[in-house]
Amino acid sequence: MSLPGFFDALSAEHRDTVAKLLTEVEFEPGTTIFTEGDEGDAAYFIDEGEVRIELELPEVDTESVLRYEGPGSTLGEVALLDRLPRSATAVADTRVQARTITTASLDELAARDPGAALGVTQELARDATAKLRRLTEQASDLMFAAAPDPVVDELVSRAAAAQAQFADWPEDRVDALLGRLTAVFLEHAAPLAEATVEETHVGNAADKTLKNMVAAQGVYDSLVGQVGAGPLGTDDLTQVTEIAEAVGVIFGLVPVTNPVATAYFKTLVSLKSRNAVILSFHHAVLGVGNRVGELIHQVLSEEGAPADLVLWVKKRGSRKLTQQFMSHPGVGLVLATGGAAMVQAAYSSGTPALGVGPGNAPCWIAPDADLATAASSIVMSKSFDNGVICGAEHNLVVDRSVRDDFVARLESQGAAVLTPQEAEAFLALAIDPATNRFRGETVGQSAATIAGFTGISRPFEIKVIVVPATWDGEDTPLAGEKMTPVLSLFDVSGDDEAIAFSRRLLGFMGSGHTSIVHSADPDRIARFGAAMPTSRILANSPGAHGVFGVTTGLVPSLTLGCGTYGGNSTTDNVSFKNLRNIKRLARLVQPGGGSADNPG
Repeated sequence: MSLPGFFDALSAEHRDTVAKLLTEVEFEPGTTIFTEGDEGDAAYFIDEGEVRIELELPEVDTESVLRYEGPGSTLGEVALLDRLPRSATAVADTRVQARTITTASLDELAARDPGAALGVTQELARDATAKLRRLTEQASDLMFAAAPDPVVDELVSRAAAAQAQFADWPEDRVDALLGRLTAVFLEHAAPLAEATVEETHVGNAADKTLKNMVAAQGVYDSLVGQVGAGPLGTDDLTQVTEIAEAVGVIFGLVPVTNPVATAYFKTLVSLKSRNAVILSFHHAVLGVGNRVGELIHQVLSEEGAPADLVLWVKKRGSRKLTQQFMSHPGVGLVLATGGAAMVQAAYSSGTPALGVGPGNAPCWIAPDADLATAASSIVMSKSFDNGVICGAEHNLVVDRSVRDDFVARLESQGAAVLTPQEAEAFLALAIDPATNRFRGETVGQSAATIAGFTGISRPFEIKVIVVPATWDGEDTPLAGEKMTPVLSLFDVSGDDEAIAFSRRLLGFMGSGHTSIVHSADPDRIARFGAAMPTSRILANSPGAHGVFGVTTGLVPSLTLGCGTYGGNSTTDNVSFKNLRNIKRLARLVQPGGGSADNPG
């Protein structure tokens, strides 16, 4: 096997010397070759296969892929040269065959044959410089939205053409199409949930099945029979007629935590408002994304609808590709469900966007709360789909007068409430010191699994893990969003401290999303609601189920706006009503009336 091409500049003698230093290695798909932050101890020369270069981000739903590298590429040469920690993670996307050279072998060569070592170093540096130039060009593309590639142009054009054919469909025909889609969605809710867990290893199939069913039947029930497009009515007093019209083509981001449910939801609400939609699945769920897309296309064809009303990005995703779609002039609206970085990118794309924000719901257990019901609701909610619901409880704010009784109630429902010694040992294993956040291995895993590798045991099935804590405002994962079945528990004395502490938690993370109170006093609940800077305030409801409208009267939605509290444009549970332009036909109502002093 020949040396990488950029070693051609070496002398024949030095080439032979270098060839003896290279070790052949193989990586199966999904294997991490090296991790961001690791010691730069080797470089890799790719002979066969493709490698995914990505960032280690604390937000699981943010697209982290920077690029893909194939045969002839070199990985890790910069870290090999400067001996600094890796700046990105490399993962085998397919089966990879490569050769590697280590820092130890390079150091040994420098001692034995300085000339050869100098030649190798120069060629590695030259390759690194060329790569830096390419990365600079890629950064420029991202910053200044270079012209989209043909895949982007083609999909947007096809979607726009389909939407034009669909725009005038009557309401009953649209509802019939949505009813047929819903029936198919329900039929495949369970197998798609199982496929999602198999592909992502996040969450559990039973709860994802229920989530998929709510995203199908619940969303359909909320919109069927309503006016999606056209005249909405005329105000008798003002004589203003409101007319709804589609925005055109919607670009919808689909996260790894809820891929099927989100795709169901965005398809139904987009079509109800007469839009076309292009779904962009996180790279980790392309398999199940393709299955969902094919199901939708089958129904569209059977119902005589343009097949291109719903398209999806089959090309492997990257940040650059996503940016090109979001900034495309043919896209009317970006519907951004995902991590904060992706939502920020959507709002910065130049295209109108509806986004979300991180959850971090404080859940106040007031002195008069029904403790048994509260404990049952919290454990059911936070264990649902292994804790990946952003609107679930994240921080228990418990009045000291009922703390002991409440802890007993939690334990009776399957919560492992940790002792101080257990908490210290647990956090040492569960927190990544590099990010000061819960390790990725805990995201979407069952509490029993997490308890197993952190050494927590109980004589009952552990459904959630509760970590008692104190907080003085420092940056700590216990005060932030936890996409895992782990809750923090903070003690407070009295209503004033509970409300103030809940506001501080939201100020740290989760402003605008959700807050929860358990109390029997309507006035106490009303005071809490008025004080919370959140779009949803749930009273005596489980968080995960309440935010979606399962146990409350909220509109079923998989896109939960956080308003200006959280840097969003709406506080709504986003529905089809948010995906259209409302025109107003205003008639002359006072001809000739009024004067300069009293205009009419």
